[in-house]
Amino acid sequence: MKPQQDDRAALEAALSEGLRLRDEVRQLKELLARNAIPLPESEKKGTAEGLCLPTAAEIANVVAPSDKDSKVVLFRSLFRGREDVYAERWRMKDGNWAYRPAGLKDWDAILASRPEDRKKVDRQTRTLYPFTDAVARLHLTGKKAIGIYPLLMDETCWLLAADFDKKTWQDDALAFVATCRRLKIPAYLERSRSGEGGHVWMFFERPVSAMRARMMGCAILTETMERRHHLGLDSYDRFFPSQDTVPKGGFGNLIALPLQWMPRQKDNSRRQLPPLS
Repeated sequence: MKPQQDDRAALEAALSEGLRLRDEVRQLKELLARNAIPLPESEKKGTAEGLCLPTAAEIANVVAPSDKDSKVVLFRSLFRGREDVYAERWRMKDGNWAYRPAGLKDWDAILASRPEDRKKVDRQTRTLYPFTDAVARLHLTGKKAIGIYPLLMDETCWLLAADFDKKTWQDDALAFVATCRRLKIPAYLERSRSGEGGHVWMFFERPVSAMRARMMGCAILTETMERRHHLGLDSYDRFFPSQDTVPKGGFGNLIALPLQWMPRQKDNSRRQLPPLS
């Protein structure tokens, strides 16, 4: 427990320092305004944010794998979560869409149980499907829409994703990516399936503690807020993984995987990609 307590203490100290610095920046800017002193050019909106995405020339120089199997391998090497379970998108009775763990239900056991126990019996008796190359291929070709559970059983993760989903999501996400670039942390912005939000993905070479990954995300978020406190980061929603530890009887929050074939055909994508098959 001691390392976790130390991590939490360090996170609380970092957040406290961030609040102090934000207040100091506000006071300094008020002082500049009272004396009619203009802000430095680097503080003006649109300078850093405009440089955080690759240029058209940089995109043109990226060579995608030529064969389908290599595309699947590359995709799975980046977007990694638990491999013993994944989530699939499905339409509910009311017509809305949701995600649920993919698996086979034991209907005999479920129907034989009391109504109040059926959800519990379902969790205990279902057979979960593993995340495989074949499942990734179904996602990339548009035959399924898949989500992963990024929090591993040992409470580590291969990635951290920041979710932005309100009106100012584009400006806020770009500011977050700009901070990552200044800190030399590779980060990649993806527009969400709906087109009304986005995820900033950061990948690790090896699994790291989910708590430490989220601490890193909080530090990036705090620094981003320091740079644009006058606008805030209202569109920021959460990090994935969303938990430090695996919840009892659950998997933690899922995140939908990008590059599903159907959304790629819409205007949500900045660039049209060829189908996997």
